[in-house]
Amino acid sequence: MNQLNDMLKKAQKIQSEMMQMQQSLEQAEFKGAAGAGMVEVTVNGKGEMKSVKINPELSQPGEHEVLEDLIIAAYNDARNKMEAAVSEKMAQVTGGLKLPGGMSLPF
Repeated sequence: MNQLNDMLKKAQKIQSEMMQMQQSLEQAEFKGAAGAGMVEVTVNGKGEMKSVKINPELSQPGEHEVLEDLIIAAYNDARNKMEAAVSEKMAQVTGGLKLPGGMSLPF
């Protein structure tokens, strides 16, 4: 019975730590860039885009498709950084245990 109580306490601790991690990640910002920094995108810990900065040199006629590609690349860069940070924090909280199927972060 003590073993079961210990497991429940440990699960509650992990749940509490995961909630704290989730809250801190929601406030965190991750920056991605493309085109040697000509386009920068910032996302939060949920992967929501918060800002886009575009170098004015890209606002020229005929650069529309290049600009679109750079925005996508910068977003993907920021999102990859966010996902790496989530994975790292998740490993710290769970001690390297994997989440059950169907569960993932960010929530």
